[in-house]
Amino acid sequence: MRIVPGIVLAVTAVVLTACSGGSSGPAKESGPSGTDSSSAAAPTTTQPAQQDCKAGYLAQFTLRQKLAQLLTVGVTGADDAANVVKNEQVGGIFIGGWTDKALLANGLIDDVTKASRTPLMVTIDEEGGRVSRLRDLIGAAPSARVAAATMSVDEYYRFSLGRAQKMKMLGLTVDFAPDVDVSSQPDDSVIGDRSYSDDPDKVVQYADAQIRALQDAGLGAVMKHFPGHGSGSGDSHTGAVRTPPLEQLQDKDLVPYRALIGSGAAVMVGHLDVPGLTKPDEPASISPEVMQLLRQGTGYGAAPFDGVIFTDDLSGMAAITSRMGIAEAVEAALVAGADNALWITTDALSSVLDRLVSAVEAGRLPGSQVDASVLRMARFKGTAPQC
Repeated sequence: MRIVPGIVLAVTAVVLTACSGGSSGPAKESGPSGTDSSSAAAPTTTQPAQQDCKAGYLAQFTLRQKLAQLLTVGVTGADDAANVVKNEQVGGIFIGGWTDKALLANGLIDDVTKASRTPLMVTIDEEGGRVSRLRDLIGAAPSARVAAATMSVDEYYRFSLGRAQKMKMLGLTVDFAPDVDVSSQPDDSVIGDRSYSDDPDKVVQYADAQIRALQDAGLGAVMKHFPGHGSGSGDSHTGAVRTPPLEQLQDKDLVPYRALIGSGAAVMVGHLDVPGLTKPDEPASISPEVMQLLRQGTGYGAAPFDGVIFTDDLSGMAAITSRMGIAEAVEAALVAGADNALWITTDALSSVLDRLVSAVEAGRLPGSQVDASVLRMARFKGTAPQC
């Protein structure tokens, strides 16, 4: 088993009475073949000592702070980021195209992370090609499709490792990449050249290389968009997206997840309507059935997944905003089984947390589920208690 470095650049020390946090990051348990799935098996029975250790870790948080650990919000710059970290102890911030890059380029992110009592996720979706926020800071990168057509897998790994190391030096801790959608769409379509190939096996090879590169540089990787956007009709930025029925996703769209579910990467769930899986008018990002499919694995022939599940952006994509507001969407996503809700502004953070606290107190969102997600986030950050 290969242990990769922790994904957090700056760690605020936390004194715990029952246990201590670890320093290693997500472990890669299997390669593209997915032949070794032992690490993804259902959790074993928790012993009393483990319960005490985990309880000690969780005891450092109020209920509101636990819930804040399950949120990642887009920031405009250093002041915006410092405000939500200091006042609400949010678990993650997202660097978008609109974010003042001085936050990274001038080292201002260090002061932001120091305001967090627990390690802060500093996230970005740096794929290369047209989805790149860092070309002015670390140089341009080809799209996934061009990379797969012009580089060998080893060359792509080395190229990706070099970029990931530069990202780490800027203060980033998580990249929402690779895009493992399997697609033959035109380059400029919603997925298009963000996909490595319309051959799922080729997607697996190149996605595995990027995951390894990110992890070897000490960053967290996030595969997207489960259960597969590549064959979908529509653009979730502008409206609903309908995929082929679940049965038709098995031999194409779901292949990369089946192969890479033990890689140590997290998974981002898309705003996708999937016949045979999601309820009518309930996209995958807020669907309990989708979360269960991913967790159990049996519905698509994969090992169970006990890693972190992120949502796609809940506030800037019409596939979700045309159906509900941000507070309702975040609650629905966490109730469904997501571990971390992502959206691209900080405006609604306090009202979202107010609603989530009420949801727990009213029993709509089980406290035990919140605790499990907080522990998954800690493992992904590489700071989980060593119980």
